[in-house]
Amino acid sequence: MDTLAKDYEFGPGLLKDRIIMITGATDGIGRALAVRAGQLGARVILHGRNVKRLEAVYDEIEGIDDALRPSIAMLDLATADGDAYRSLASSIEAEFGRLDGLVHNAGILGSRHSIEQYDAIEWQQVMHVNLTAPFALTQVMLPLLRKTQHPSIIFTSSGVGRVGKAFWGAYSVSKFGTEALSQILSNENMHSGMRVNCINPGSVRTKMRLAAYPAEDREALKGPEDVLTAYLYLLGPDSEDVSGQSLDAQ
Repeated sequence: MDTLAKDYEFGPGLLKDRIIMITGATDGIGRALAVRAGQLGARVILHGRNVKRLEAVYDEIEGIDDALRPSIAMLDLATADGDAYRSLASSIEAEFGRLDGLVHNAGILGSRHSIEQYDAIEWQQVMHVNLTAPFALTQVMLPLLRKTQHPSIIFTSSGVGRVGKAFWGAYSVSKFGTEALSQILSNENMHSGMRVNCINPGSVRTKMRLAAYPAEDREALKGPEDVLTAYLYLLGPDSEDVSGQSLDAQ
């Protein structure tokens, strides 16, 4: 299954007329996926917290085709309360009536300290943005996802979300939690047609990767646009029976 996702071939209308929300869509993999989804016919809901950067992605997608005009969803995952999540869900329902895909791409790295040295407040912040916020967003979006056939939820995982490694602290623990959240949600919806999966992007040339490995040769890494195939596979119709999996993007 993992090999199939990475080697997947698709046509130009793969995501035609699908409504897909992508968190962290202003940079890195989120931005690359948003643009590619637009090129493949999707109506993209761009989530972020920086309006200028969101507008830049908006303009890029609108330039592909005026009919694919995306939508902007401003929400700070670090500070949003329940009312903010519910308001966002209501606005999406009013504009689109449903949601076909939800991609959880936003996240923060936190410090690379030992458990003994890790600051408890920062630990809570990382866990909140990386795990609690995706839970809260998914929860309010489930009614919209259930209005379509074979909806797809994708959580971004990590290699350190499968094997704990020294000095990865809250980030690693949050990704272990992400894997569990995805599996639980998949199991709870196993008879509904809803797909819930994780993707580990691997080593990608992003700002987070640079923060984690500042001395690394960035030119040796794949760019965000080079690791999208698994995401497109899980968002499209050919993965309708795939759920509860944790796939590698490369």
